Amino acid sequence: MPTATRPGALGLTGTAALERVPEGVRINAVGPGRIDTPLLAGRGREAYGARAARRATGKDNAVKALQYRTVGAPPEVVTVPDPEPGPGQVLLRVTAAGVCHSDIAVMSWSADQLPFPLPLTLGHEGVGTVAALGPGAEGFAVGDSVAVYGPWGCGTCFMCAQGKENYCLRAAELGIRPPGLGAPGAIAEYMIVDSPRHLVPLGDLDPVRAVPLTDAGLTPYHAIKRSLPKLVPGSTAVVIGTGGLGHVAVQLLRAMTAARVVALDVTEEKLALARAVGAHDTVLSDAAAAPAVRALTGGRGAEAVLDFVGVPPTVTAAGAMAAVEGDVTIVGLGGGALPVGFGTLPYEVSVTSPYWGTRAELIEVFDLARTGAVDVHVETYGLDEAPKAYERLHEGRINGRAVILPNG
Repeated sequence: MPTATRPGALGLTGTAALERVPEGVRINAVGPGRIDTPLLAGRGREAYGARAARRATGKDNAVKALQYRTVGAPPEVVTVPDPEPGPGQVLLRVTAAGVCHSDIAVMSWSADQLPFPLPLTLGHEGVGTVAALGPGAEGFAVGDSVAVYGPWGCGTCFMCAQGKENYCLRAAELGIRPPGLGAPGAIAEYMIVDSPRHLVPLGDLDPVRAVPLTDAGLTPYHAIKRSLPKLVPGSTAVVIGTGGLGHVAVQLLRAMTAARVVALDVTEEKLALARAVGAHDTVLSDAAAAPAVRALTGGRGAEAVLDFVGVPPTVTAAGAMAAVEGDVTIVGLGGGALPVGFGTLPYEVSVTSPYWGTRAELIEVFDLARTGAVDVHVETYGLDEAPKAYERLHEGRINGRAVILPNG
């Protein structure tokens, strides 16, 4: 989930101090996506064995995690209580976790804007191996390699019953939040997943290259699917912003459609990446971008414009380069808005802002990756280097997606 934030919103400089949670403090997430709830009595199935294994390596009672702890401050590597799964929950030993612009957005909010308390363990993209199963958790076994489906829902409302937990109608009411965006996230040695239904088998996929697909793949895939009927031979699709999500969107468009793919970004380095992954044309994202796209399309415009930045200038440009009956899809969280009314846009242009995707769509994205159609460009960092990864992301110096390896 990409975004843009104001320059200087984060003081991402220097190295993080290692802090220790007071001895004896125990925290566990009970229920879907809920945080700061008391630890339930008892250990889950295989939990004792997992705990014993960690004790043998000196990690009993404390594990390392990257947390956002103070409003306006950079994230810090700290030690937190060793989590144990409650009823229906799953404990993962995290193999890899993705770094996303959505985290930058969260860290740019004021104290009044934050909808959840701090500290927050970051990371809404995660893959790992099952370390323990809480009582009643079924469907997976210890040692299974899995990916975390991030947009947790209640599982029972009208939208969840259709498999669309990304649009859960009761999430706010029940205090359900995604991992890393309210619930403890994946940039930690271990994490709790609230339910087995929020896990997807990873199979033979490389965890490091697959972890960004849980958001940077799923989000553009979901966004593109709504426009598939319009992306026929002779059509044009525009991708604005070719970073973590955008460079995957280019590949998905090439794999799923016959459209001409035009990529826009503000740096030549990222445009070069877009060309390398399949963009037919690239255009600098500036005031001349919309006329340039219209020139490339013989004045017709693009049948689908996907804005992965979402700031006011890019959203305005998206509307200006859309074709009659085209789709403008605003994915980025940059705060831009497009007025819709007679005469403001070409006739019958549809404007939408989707959110993440469904578990079934994540499985489809993984299947595409297995064919070789999608390959995420990644930079890897150890857990102690995670603050540096966020600093580089904030400065726009990540080419593709940053991935943290919490357990080396």
